Amino acid sequence: MDSIPAVKKFLVISPALHSPPAVERGGSGELETRRLSRAAGIVALATGLSRVLGFVRDAMIASYFGAGFGSDAFLAAFRIPNLIRRLVSEGALNSAFVPVFTETLYRGGHAEADRLFGAASRVFAAALLILCAVGVLTAHWVVPLITPGFPGPKLALTTTLTRLMLPYLFAAGMVALCMGALNVYGSFAPPALAPALLNLGMIGALTAIAPFMDRPVIGLAAGVLIGGAAQLLFQVPFLLRHRLHLWRQSPRVQSELARMARLMVPAVLGGAVYQINILAGTLLASMLAEGSISYLYYADRLAEFPLGVVAMAGATAALPSMSREAAAGDARALAETFAYAFRLVSFVTIPAMTGLILLGEPMVALLFMRGEFGAADVRLTAQALSYYAVGLWAFATVRIAVAAFFALQDSRTPLRAAMLTIIANILLGLMFMKPMAHSGMALATSLASLLNLAILLTFLRRKIAGVDWRSIGASLVRSILSAGIMAAGVLGILRTMPSSPCQTPTALAVGLGASVAGGALIYFTASRALGSAELGDLLAHATRRVRSR
Repeated sequence: MDSIPAVKKFLVISPALHSPPAVERGGSGELETRRLSRAAGIVALATGLSRVLGFVRDAMIASYFGAGFGSDAFLAAFRIPNLIRRLVSEGALNSAFVPVFTETLYRGGHAEADRLFGAASRVFAAALLILCAVGVLTAHWVVPLITPGFPGPKLALTTTLTRLMLPYLFAAGMVALCMGALNVYGSFAPPALAPALLNLGMIGALTAIAPFMDRPVIGLAAGVLIGGAAQLLFQVPFLLRHRLHLWRQSPRVQSELARMARLMVPAVLGGAVYQINILAGTLLASMLAEGSISYLYYADRLAEFPLGVVAMAGATAALPSMSREAAAGDARALAETFAYAFRLVSFVTIPAMTGLILLGEPMVALLFMRGEFGAADVRLTAQALSYYAVGLWAFATVRIAVAAFFALQDSRTPLRAAMLTIIANILLGLMFMKPMAHSGMALATSLASLLNLAILLTFLRRKIAGVDWRSIGASLVRSILSAGIMAAGVLGILRTMPSSPCQTPTALAVGLGASVAGGALIYFTASRALGSAELGDLLAHATRRVRSR
């Protein structure tokens, strides 16, 4: 294709220190999968650290506020800026920016890429400021639409908290732009560590600000703003290292900015279906018993641990790789990278899904049962978690499928799938909310995600030729069989442990640790016996990292 000479020219003239990973013709599949594994490993480790800090934060919130008035108001309010962040920044911006930025870098070199990054930062910063201002001014109209079942005092507090936290969007959105650029340059750790700073800001606020305020939950909201500012400042040294400049005006990149805008509009829905469905569940749960929103939030946090560590890492690493291959016109390499990422994410997600279903209640008890969060809250949260876990594999692999479409600069197909999925989620939620209460919201989200995945894969078969669907199917069968063997083993371990969630934290930790460690050992042993290629890839990657040290 006509872009390949430009790619080769760029690879010759670019300084090695600042050049991104190369797209090579002929035999590049193994190199790209190694690159993807390394990037995914870095993102997974950084995201894992953030999730651990997130659990510490959530445990402190649960202990401080329980599952009632204050926690429902804060968690509902926090979902609004968090949803917009994922829709506009992490979802749409990253998916629209990375393919165009990659193409600009490989065709025009670093100078053109820097111009595009600077111009995009100016435009996006202005848009974020306008969005924050509009959100603050219209919060008293928007919040009742999101939480229609909240009574007056609870609604007023939620509105106040929403106004306080909306400025966080500016920092989070700019971090997402930085993440896209740094990922293309092969720098994955700094953006992946950014959420950890948000969690540290909130933990610090819970210990140093909230106790001294008449309304402690207001102090927690202040921690969100502090964490957001720290996230953005942390990216600046790494941008300078790669000679990328924020806030640079350049009229020469107007066409690239226009193309990003065209991709971004449909990507708003197409890239963040899961979060929209979670918000729809929050809306319906506000009409149920008090505490329902809190149960769904804490269950979602546990489900998002493997989802964030595995799926986020896989999609974050795969998007630049697939964008490079799309820019070079290498359809075969693109198909191989997609299949590899899909198999690897499935291999890790399927046992995690099984583990959450089997061990949900002791996990919830260990992490959250203290202070105002009692045994009844544990049971109701674990119920929601088991239904979220049903759709975990679909939640994870949807991100890989969407990344493939965005790498090809096709955001319309994910949009069409998203619209059908959101409608299905609302209808299912309305159907299940009466007989299943808050658990029905979780089941509706899982079933809708399975529908979303089915639609995306159907269209992807036509979009990308050469994907080895047989190897994907065989890999899924091996993973499911291994997870089944693991489930039998974990159930055997659980029979030897005390079953009450009201055990001491030490007893819970020992029992849970034994179950997780035993289950992981059984899964990997079964996978090895069944000849899992993904296990071999992970072990080979780990061996290379040890040798490199």
